[in-house]
Amino acid sequence: MEILRTLDKAKTQGYHFKSIVIAGMGFFTDAYDLFSISTVTRLLGRLYYYDPALGKPGTLPPNVAAAVNGVALVGTLIGQLFFGWAGDKFGRKKVYGITLILMVITSIASGLSLSSNATSVMTTLCFFRFWLGFGIGGDYPLSATIMSEYSNTKTRGAFVGAVFAMQGFGILSGATVAIILSAYFNEAYHRPAFQVDQIRSTPPQADYVWRLLFMVGAIPAAMTYYYRIRMPETARYTALVEKNNEQAARDMEKVLHVQFQTKHDDSSVAMGAQKHQPAVDPEADKKVQYGLFSHEFVRRHGYQLLGTTVCWFMLDVAFYSQNLFQKDIFSAVGWIPAAKKMSALEEVFKISRGQALIALVSTVPGYWVTVALIDRIGRWWIQLNGFFMMTLFMLILTFDYYNLRGSPCPADASKYCGGNHLAFISMYGLTFFFANFGPNSTTFIVPAELFPARLRSTCHGISAASGKAGAIVGAFGFLYASQSEHQGKQDHGYPTGIGIKKSLLVLAACNAIGFFFTFFVPETNGKSLEELSGENEEENNGAVQKREADNL
Repeated sequence: MEILRTLDKAKTQGYHFKSIVIAGMGFFTDAYDLFSISTVTRLLGRLYYYDPALGKPGTLPPNVAAAVNGVALVGTLIGQLFFGWAGDKFGRKKVYGITLILMVITSIASGLSLSSNATSVMTTLCFFRFWLGFGIGGDYPLSATIMSEYSNTKTRGAFVGAVFAMQGFGILSGATVAIILSAYFNEAYHRPAFQVDQIRSTPPQADYVWRLLFMVGAIPAAMTYYYRIRMPETARYTALVEKNNEQAARDMEKVLHVQFQTKHDDSSVAMGAQKHQPAVDPEADKKVQYGLFSHEFVRRHGYQLLGTTVCWFMLDVAFYSQNLFQKDIFSAVGWIPAAKKMSALEEVFKISRGQALIALVSTVPGYWVTVALIDRIGRWWIQLNGFFMMTLFMLILTFDYYNLRGSPCPADASKYCGGNHLAFISMYGLTFFFANFGPNSTTFIVPAELFPARLRSTCHGISAASGKAGAIVGAFGFLYASQSEHQGKQDHGYPTGIGIKKSLLVLAACNAIGFFFTFFVPETNGKSLEELSGENEEENNGAVQKREADNL
């Protein structure tokens, strides 16, 4: 089809970069909202679950911690499935603005969670974070599909990757805002450490910190809403799904400044075919226009969908567990002192500072190295190498954990003496770098390239939902699994687990499984979407069937 061939060869233009920003701001907000919760989880425990009888800073009970960390992921999973389906059913443009509105409203509402009672606050917070996740989930299939369908063949990987790479800036910005807020409130309402004065160490004004942090996340999404709803439908959806070539040509001429000489001819041919040609054999047409739950889909794309779903699942088990593991790493290397040695606001500041450092030196660079290289060396090698390196570093952390971390210091058991803390934090940072210069980026990009336009958003949503199922397993499971094997040494309220070393070994195994399932996923670099999805073949078969029907 002339329209799609022209798009594949179109020069990189200003609208491509504008689309990256419009779609990327959604992912900026996604990451900001999903990951900023980890900077204030301990603050929520101090504010709402302090028990004077324990003589320790308050912490979220296991069920509450699991809900606060996991409910947004559950909402994201459901949103990915729903909006993935809706993007194919109603069009990408018609539902694209809804996801952003949901994120704006629920980000603000999360900060306005009702009451000062612990149960009420946590209940309303979880309610709004579920719907926040629902909106975030919709952004995955829609943004990936839209950017993929707008892009030319030469730079498609970099453009879709750049949208996803905005997550890195979202994570960094969430930590930065938490640093600014905690520093400001600590300066205005300075309090002693918990061990000096248990009550005064948590000022009532600290309640504003987490609320403002969540509400600030609505700003970048709100700023791009107008531009998002003004985006035209993608030419591929209009031409291949709605069968309106002329409208597709008009839309793309407006934004990409290209001319389609054959647009009226294409449209008239399509209309003429509908008016004058005899009916095509229903069985033959059904085979060409196969659905998701068909034997033909399984034959053509079954292994591909299995590969994208399993790889994303295994990645997110490890990736989200690594984020929960941050506090243990930061404590081991001395970035975060024992909770009793800090006030509530000092703790937020130091946790956020550690998260910002990791994002700055490993997370953000990993995303953008992918953007720079993905159209040169391909998706497949980046994903395979990423899984391999993540497995390697996880195995090193597993088998050399105590040597790297050191032993509790005799004078202060909350600190670790000996070991090699620089190597320890470097290994941890490198797992994040190769996650992002690896499967965390490619598992997002490839599902937006492999499948037919009429099923592309749905299949991306299924792949992404599989990833979030892995994230839920990681977020819920790691909290329990990483607890000490010895009774009395686990965190308050948790049962004994399998210990941190065995938990890391499980994460290494997940990465290794992702490595092997990468062989189910083909290389997509340098090929048109229609070539990858088989729609060129479908178009040719459809033309042959129509000619045969016309000769009858």
